[in-house]
Amino acid sequence: MLYREAGQFKTTYSADQQIFPILQDRIGFFVTMAVAFIAIPMFAGDYLTQTIFIPFLVLSVAAIGLNLLTGYAGQLSLGTGGFMATGAFAAYKLATSFPDLNIIFVFILAGLITALVGILFGIPSLRIKGFYLAVATLAAQFFLLWLFNKVPWFTNYSSSGVISAPPMSIFGVFVTGTEASHTAKYFFLLVLVTLLALAAKNMVRGHIGRAWMAVRDMDIAAEIIGIRPLQTKLAAFAISSFYCGIAGAAWAFIYTGSVEPLAFNIDVSFRILFMIIIGGLGSILGSFLGAGFIILLPVFLTNAPHMLGLNIPVDIISHMEVMVFGALIIFFLIVEPHGLARLWQIGKEKLRLWPFPY
Repeated sequence: MLYREAGQFKTTYSADQQIFPILQDRIGFFVTMAVAFIAIPMFAGDYLTQTIFIPFLVLSVAAIGLNLLTGYAGQLSLGTGGFMATGAFAAYKLATSFPDLNIIFVFILAGLITALVGILFGIPSLRIKGFYLAVATLAAQFFLLWLFNKVPWFTNYSSSGVISAPPMSIFGVFVTGTEASHTAKYFFLLVLVTLLALAAKNMVRGHIGRAWMAVRDMDIAAEIIGIRPLQTKLAAFAISSFYCGIAGAAWAFIYTGSVEPLAFNIDVSFRILFMIIIGGLGSILGSFLGAGFIILLPVFLTNAPHMLGLNIPVDIISHMEVMVFGALIIFFLIVEPHGLARLWQIGKEKLRLWPFPY
């Protein structure tokens, strides 16, 4: 009885086209924002902030980027880790070459540089698709990491190949480096992720998103009705790489505090892909649900045996994590291909009709 839109009338086109047209959804959104901006900084300690919330926000940006490319545009990619590495090293070079440059511009420029790289490796999508495109993006993953490993210019000729992110501030508050507090890092990331998520949501609701979905569903029919596949696919690669580049810069500067190629290996690309499969392809909400699931599942598998009084070795728990990931991916691909976001949508539809039969 609480989730009803009866009596909620729209008198303008803008009101009808808003992201949350139902009052209950708007209330839920503002409650979620209140929890994120007020409750978590007040009650979550440094450990939870650093180990759960900060990586969740960073990986959510990467998942949104891949979901725009794979979920909405239908272009399969396995090079997310390489694009994240590009953003991380681009941000490092910009921050060290221009020390007075604001961190916001560092992240934006790093995202734009990654977008150019994404366009370069997205050119094969004009001729190939599916499994062959996945192999092409996988080549981008290996090539980019090899480049950052072999060319010492990217690490400012560091002998170890691992460099530390320089301390940077915004409005006088440090958000990177040892001087930055976990709360400052969290707030900076939260504002960044909120803006990027709202931009992505509005993007997929506009003509760009409709063109992506038309190419995804049937590219030949999309071309017949006037959609240009060249611009549409390259735009998808550019915007997706932009998000992944910002995620890589945030991972290196805010989460780990160091920049190294090994942090963005092929495992990262698969993890981001698992996030959008479990969370839901073609859903911005699914990107957050998948990121939260991937972050919390290892924590649960690590602590559950101790809570139940079982003495399970750590190596067995790590193997269990891999098996659970594989089983869940198979489960969602067979039972619910649209992931957790679709289950959430089904639950809302049932609430709208309850207590009447569905």
